[in-house]
Amino acid sequence: MIRNPILPGFNPDPCVCRKGDDYYLAVSTFEWMPGIPIYHSKDLKNWELYTHVLTDDEKVNLRRLPSAKGIWAPSLTYCEQEDLFYVVYGVMNSMNARYFDVDNFLITAKDIRGPWSEPVYLHSSGFDASAFHDDDGKKWIVALEWETREGYEKPGAICLVEYSPEKKEVVGYPKRIWTGGTDRGCIEAPHLTKKNGYYYLMCAEGGTGYNHCVTMARSKDIWGPYEGDPRNPIVTSVPGYSYERHDPDHLKPKYFNPDSLLQKAGHGSYVETPQGEVYLFHLCSRPFVPELRCTLGRETAVQKMTWTEDGWLRMADGTNLAKVEVPESTLPECPFPDIPEYDDFDSDELGIYYYAPRQMPSSFASVTARKGYVRIRGKESGTSLNRASILARKLTSVHVRVTTKMDFIPEVYQHSAGLIMYYDNMNFIYLRKYYSETLGQSALSVLQLENGVRTEYLDTRTPLDDAEIWLRLYVDGRTSWFEWSRDGADYQKIGKVFDTTKFSDEYCEYGEFTGTFVGITCGDRMMHKKYADFDFFEYHQLGVNCNHQTERGTVF
Repeated sequence: MIRNPILPGFNPDPCVCRKGDDYYLAVSTFEWMPGIPIYHSKDLKNWELYTHVLTDDEKVNLRRLPSAKGIWAPSLTYCEQEDLFYVVYGVMNSMNARYFDVDNFLITAKDIRGPWSEPVYLHSSGFDASAFHDDDGKKWIVALEWETREGYEKPGAICLVEYSPEKKEVVGYPKRIWTGGTDRGCIEAPHLTKKNGYYYLMCAEGGTGYNHCVTMARSKDIWGPYEGDPRNPIVTSVPGYSYERHDPDHLKPKYFNPDSLLQKAGHGSYVETPQGEVYLFHLCSRPFVPELRCTLGRETAVQKMTWTEDGWLRMADGTNLAKVEVPESTLPECPFPDIPEYDDFDSDELGIYYYAPRQMPSSFASVTARKGYVRIRGKESGTSLNRASILARKLTSVHVRVTTKMDFIPEVYQHSAGLIMYYDNMNFIYLRKYYSETLGQSALSVLQLENGVRTEYLDTRTPLDDAEIWLRLYVDGRTSWFEWSRDGADYQKIGKVFDTTKFSDEYCEYGEFTGTFVGITCGDRMMHKKYADFDFFEYHQLGVNCNHQTERGTVF
């Protein structure tokens, strides 16, 4: 059996494609770089982090964009006639006054690992743009057109426009083709495919929250009219009818389904194997209950599907409720090594699994400056929307122990370095070594930012010499705390116990759509020159992340 989610932690908006015997899946990254991870599988069960599409933070400039902006919902397709991969992605620049200012681009590559072509600008009429390669050679772009006018249903309708590869531009203006297969509203995430003479339009409806779902429509003509699947939605966490076309809010917590382990199921993309098996990949979340806070963000799950005799795509078990356990395919099993828990930084290259907000990790982190260490050059504070030197991994379980060993000698109070649990620039906890003018020497203390309110816990201030120290973070379900050690053997707690659930879309006021990270960081708010050396980074999962349902809600 396949157990969901297949990609735990911050891995939303999955889009899957196949080339030969290889399956590739792209997910959103928002303000994080490198952008658009590509996961690879041979059997649709085991996945490896394979590469990233966007690795140039000058060409794709995300600096000064607030959290939840940046790279939205990439579309990954493979055109067999050209032997070419296509990625369409949007850069969300602003959501002020619900205008949703986005620029959509298209890039191509012969190899999924690149190099990728220069981006071609498509349009800015809406988000979740996706490419479709018709069998007559024509190419099309389908997207949500964002509605801003008063008196019109929001967020808008699905629109279609032809794309000219020769001219590298769209042909004319996008035209509306579909407003949804349910009355849940908030239609988005369109993907076009073709089978047996029908154009199939897969969409998400209900908003990327607790009323989320996957729907399907079809037409003999690409321009429509489209007919909805009479059984819509085809995948969801909350079966049944709801009328929400009047409410553009996406979260809708009133639709939380206590009978489902996977919440927010929607935003789907499907793939067929050469043997005719069909699997649909979709996002989901696993909230703490009763708070309904999703610390791990929106994750990726998969459902086994089948085509009906009358040409509709349905879940293989005959229901539309997203399941935790799914029958695996008949493809030969092909496991991949897990991301290593322990990184001693002995390699000549930084691990592919590290991310940073708004800039490439390589712009401030080096594994060659000091053998066996990663050297992080301090830049701006963790609150910055510009250049914060945070080298982080995605939190994929709420039962982990994170440990590092740091060599750092601060000289002025603007110097700090340490271990961080980070949701966005307005929400993080930070165990830091810094220079204390009060003590006249280096010190250790805990700093917190909670929805923009900064708290420096002065009662945690501990004098330190300038030897190497070990720093540790425990995430134990609802609670998280820091520890530290002088020798790596005897650890002592420092600071308060924090509420893990607050690291979530639902609690954080300044960001949404992403997930929690843990990492190491250095700041130099004086000269941007000071650095900290980290001997290792250990991300150790405690036990098996086998969530189950109780009368108190979801337990991880």
